[in-house]
Amino acid sequence: MIEVVNPATEEVVGTVRSGTAGDVDAAVTRAAAAFPAWSRTSVDSRSALVRAVADALEARADEFAATMTAEMGTPITFASRVQVPNPIGIARGVADAVEAGFFDESQIGNSLVLREPIGVVAAITPWNFPLQQMVAKVVPALAAGNVVVLKPSELAPLTADLLASVLSDVGVPPDVFSIVHGTGPVVGEALAGHPLVDMVSFTGSTRAGRRVSALAAETVKRVALELGGKSANVVLDDADLTRAVKIGVGNAYMNNGQACSAWTRLLVPASRHDEALEVAVAAAAKYEPGDPALPSTRMGPAVSAAQRDRVVGYIERGTSEGAKLALGGPSRPLDRGFFVTPTVFGHVTPDMVIAQEEIFGPVLSVMPYADEDDAVRIANSTIYGLGGAVFSADPSRALAVAKRLRTGQVDINGAAFNTSAPFGGYRQSGNGREFGPHGLSEFTELKSIQR
Repeated sequence: MIEVVNPATEEVVGTVRSGTAGDVDAAVTRAAAAFPAWSRTSVDSRSALVRAVADALEARADEFAATMTAEMGTPITFASRVQVPNPIGIARGVADAVEAGFFDESQIGNSLVLREPIGVVAAITPWNFPLQQMVAKVVPALAAGNVVVLKPSELAPLTADLLASVLSDVGVPPDVFSIVHGTGPVVGEALAGHPLVDMVSFTGSTRAGRRVSALAAETVKRVALELGGKSANVVLDDADLTRAVKIGVGNAYMNNGQACSAWTRLLVPASRHDEALEVAVAAAAKYEPGDPALPSTRMGPAVSAAQRDRVVGYIERGTSEGAKLALGGPSRPLDRGFFVTPTVFGHVTPDMVIAQEEIFGPVLSVMPYADEDDAVRIANSTIYGLGGAVFSADPSRALAVAKRLRTGQVDINGAAFNTSAPFGGYRQSGNGREFGPHGLSEFTELKSIQR
């Protein structure tokens, strides 16, 4: 059995059975048998089912939010405002795309071009945005006529069981969707390498993504990867510095700093570095660690003791490399729970480890740049390319800089997140896209019929 531990209290809040390679084989075999009938269901019926899923998630929003707070420590207010509404928006965006004619046939010369489902999809999802990432894979896969075997993170399996109950309630047949709980080295690898799995959709670390790709390559599966990030928030010299820094701190610290697209590098003009650092410290100091079940809490714990220790190790590395520790540090802020003290570094240079590697915790690096070209160079200087931001008083200038950033998403002046726009990364942040029609297309094959 896998024990599910509340990272704020260190108490066991649930258990799930740890699956085996045999469990994977059985689930995949049943899914493959269910595929022919499910793939022939009408587009309209699948779209209606997606709408029903969104409505059911909305009806059980409080239950989902409380479960995520208990098993992975996201603050309940963030869970209620982001962790649940985003998946609802994603599901409705998929339905919108289907109903707008995504599966309509087209004609190119003498060829009829149509979209068909891929087959058996293995969805391997993370713990940090558990519901969002499960919905982003399972819903479009089912809407496209695929069958799905899900391996959720062993750190957040209870949310997955809630989603399974929702899918069952709205009428998804058992073998069309199934879950195999377990660890990556056992269940994840068995799924990625299974000969009857036609596609793997994976969200997690870049290291794990490389392993999934290698296993999937043996049978030339379709692979979609959403991996790590080291996103830069580029504050141009004409921006409202205080506003840009405050928004940037909030983004870097969202979900306890555990977000792959978080703006963990704050790039500011060298002449205003100290001013920006002062604003960042004042804003970060308001993220006092506390009980994530309380509505007033803005900073909960790391998901596990191992993750806490990993983040603390990076904080110690930043200090040893010569970055200025302006706030926080490696000490534990609370006696119980896997909490990390919110930390801000100043005078961070691009060659430092804390400026290059994904920390996945509440650690912000303030980095000076010489001019606009230097800012773009620094922003593009990591192996990643997932998210980013640009702040400027001139929208046209901000757009021009945003187009130069080698990253899958860029927000200008704090623009809202869009659950129907394509989400995914360049370079070692992965390949493929999620959300909306672009996410739906990942789960389809194109066929040309000449006549």
